[in-house]
Amino acid sequence: NGRILVWELVGADIFETEEYEVWLNGLFERKESRMIASLYHLKPDTDYTLTLKRKGTVFAETSFHTRREFVTLDVRSFGAKGDGQTDDTGAIQTAILCCPPDGRVYIPEGHYRIRNLFLKSNLVLEIGKGALLEAFRERERFPVLPGVIQSYDEADEYNLGSWEGNPLDSMCSIFTGIYLENVEICGEGTIDGGGDFETWWVSGTDKNRVAPYRPRMIFLNHCSNVVIQGIRVQNSPAWNLHPYFSEKIRIYDCFIVSPAKSHNTDGIDPESCRDVEIAGVHFHVGDDCIALKSGKIYMGRKWKRPSEQIRIRQCWMEEGHGAVTIGSEIAGGVRQISVSQCRFTRTDRGLRIKTRRGRGTDSIVDEVCFDGIQMDAVKSPFVVNCFYYCDPDGRTEYVGTQEALPVDERTPEIRSLCFRNIDCRDAEYAGMSIYGLPEKKIGRIELENIQIRYAESAGEGISAMMLACPPTSKRGIFARNVRQMVIHQVTLDGAGKDFELEEINEIITDEAVEKNID
Repeated sequence: NGRILVWELVGADIFETEEYEVWLNGLFERKESRMIASLYHLKPDTDYTLTLKRKGTVFAETSFHTRREFVTLDVRSFGAKGDGQTDDTGAIQTAILCCPPDGRVYIPEGHYRIRNLFLKSNLVLEIGKGALLEAFRERERFPVLPGVIQSYDEADEYNLGSWEGNPLDSMCSIFTGIYLENVEICGEGTIDGGGDFETWWVSGTDKNRVAPYRPRMIFLNHCSNVVIQGIRVQNSPAWNLHPYFSEKIRIYDCFIVSPAKSHNTDGIDPESCRDVEIAGVHFHVGDDCIALKSGKIYMGRKWKRPSEQIRIRQCWMEEGHGAVTIGSEIAGGVRQISVSQCRFTRTDRGLRIKTRRGRGTDSIVDEVCFDGIQMDAVKSPFVVNCFYYCDPDGRTEYVGTQEALPVDERTPEIRSLCFRNIDCRDAEYAGMSIYGLPEKKIGRIELENIQIRYAESAGEGISAMMLACPPTSKRGIFARNVRQMVIHQVTLDGAGKDFELEEINEIITDEAVEKNID
């Protein structure tokens, strides 16, 4: 935009690289080591040349012209105090509503207490360095987004609220966007959702799972062309970033953090979204770092809107249940997913796909590729689970049985998955756990150039959350109910047994792998 530049280095390094110098118009700015990084405090409508040097030698250079900016609206001019006590919601909301096209709302250094802020189209909202926006914790301060409002002719409905794949009443999020376009939320500042273990992350289900459901940090409902850049997002009451039935979403160079045991604090959950790019984001959360979704059965059948064309790269996922997860609410399907050049550290699972009977025939997972991943101390690097025991009926025989059932309108499908150029260190429970449905086998799984090394003191645990998955330690590659598996250059160091393949129609492999397969 007119004030901020984001750049990305091209190369094989993941998230960080050898330190380099950043120069702007011939002046030294700082030293940097990230593959994707940002530069702030530029002037609008100005020519610049960015030069990157390493050991005195230029290795990258580009010229650019910043965007025109008509006016900046400083929220302090609208009455915001930033003193950590005053409710600054009204002042900041006024600045947002008054911002003209090509304008910018700027939040300078300070501690601003807020309730909810509603975004609008054609908005640049910059949270400056040293600015903290902290949400109040009292539930009664949050207005409600109704799940479904029936149209007067009863031919259609208006869906505003959402909770875990269903159109349910939910509290307005800290930042809420409804049917917007051309929005930027950017800067060096912090949004704090006020999440705590007394109000929002209470153990058990009584307070956590009653309507209206907990707010997200940023909720984008039917929005287009949205950029979220640079900000630190912390302590969300529930999911952090939730794009919903939206498209052209770009999320760059952010840090998303919540305590390790906080409930439902997923990092980024695109739901029924198209054309999403997530790059250079650092995660440290209490649930899945990224979870790709498309609703439970009602939303999947009604709208048939998959999550598709999603590109994830140069991200670092720390802690959390799953690094990149597909599911489990995927009744509308997930397809055309690329995850590349990412680092996973100490997550419970790495690449995780979870579905189940009951998601329906529109729940198709296809064209999913993971390439160039480093995993360190991930307990179960690869999990593909078609028996995920979520929802009230999750532990019933219908969901959990390993016997073939009739294929009907409730049966989901996984078509094609590829895993390439992946290095896993200090794995524990199992290198790969793949459980396909016997009545609808996984179509094709490709494994190429994968190394899995196990921790010497590996613990024992359940890799896939399903009824028929036993606790294991140092289990190798287990796969059941797949039509075709392609296995090339796959090595395991420390596994009790390298391969356990059951009910696989066709195995294509090289000689080195073949001798280890029963």
